[in-house]
Amino acid sequence: MIPGRTRSLLDQAVEQQGLCGAALGVVDAAGQRETYGLGRAAREPEPHPLSEGTWWDLASLTKPLFTAREVLRGVEDGLLDLGDPLTAHLPDLAWMQETPLKARTLRQLLTHTAGLPAWAPLYTWGDAATIRTRLLQEPWPVKEPGEVVYSDLGYMLLGTVLERVRGMPLREFGLDGGLTFTPDPECSAATERCPWRGRMLRGETHDENAWALGGVAGHAGLFGTLAGVLGQAEVLRGGWLSPAAQVAATRPHTAGRSLAFVTAQPGWSGGSLCGERAFGHTGFTGTGLWVEPERDLAWVLLTNRVHPSRHGTLDIQALRRAVGNTLLAARA
Repeated sequence: MIPGRTRSLLDQAVEQQGLCGAALGVVDAAGQRETYGLGRAAREPEPHPLSEGTWWDLASLTKPLFTAREVLRGVEDGLLDLGDPLTAHLPDLAWMQETPLKARTLRQLLTHTAGLPAWAPLYTWGDAATIRTRLLQEPWPVKEPGEVVYSDLGYMLLGTVLERVRGMPLREFGLDGGLTFTPDPECSAATERCPWRGRMLRGETHDENAWALGGVAGHAGLFGTLAGVLGQAEVLRGGWLSPAAQVAATRPHTAGRSLAFVTAQPGWSGGSLCGERAFGHTGFTGTGLWVEPERDLAWVLLTNRVHPSRHGTLDIQALRRAVGNTLLAARA
């Protein structure tokens, strides 16, 4: 299932283009799996080998694999509805303020159409309690709904909603095997030498805002092994949630997006050979997951492309597209 051309692309990325390590996994409709790993879990401050059990910082894969999934589980359990406005679950949101954010729905936050900004340096605001409070009270500039603006802030608010409706912090939510919020640093792929924290990150959340909130937030904080993330890709073809929620999670809801994923479109990370029903998602650290229903194939590519710095020269999007295209081209 993993053709020689795909392996050569990854070999070249590690040996000639500065990529530290990579793990590719492919699974077909029969449940047959094939994996390919190469490179290292870390180069600095000393080299560490990759293993099948290496934990990878999944970064924004947290959004579909945890937050969106838990929102849909809340819908299944009757605790919330996708049409609920934020204030139905966050009555203290923007207290004593007039803002259209109060009327934005969970569906709009899931699909990044709520009009929120993409990002803000919340980690510079203070301790976790201050950040949590200010997230709800900051006078965010909110655009008209509809346009897709990929927003960490929206998913941070969704994480707060989940904590309210379940009555527990996110790190106490149950996770499938091969996923965790608390990886063993000795068994983790290193990410970046963080200028803010003053150390090489290994086994702690790379995203600054999520780390400042205790390591877990609605937009980042999840870690996974290759087998664990590949298991998510496998069940996404039909058994991830109830049939109704499964359809809601993966079918298009707005231009280029389902409730939980990015859908196939020109230039997307899964490659141009994907069919119109394909979907996937990526993470800033160099991770990604894709499902191609028409070809009965799903694949996961996990890298630590930010090690030792996010300012490397590797074009991770080009590598992702090339991997997807070579995998699909080999499917007779």
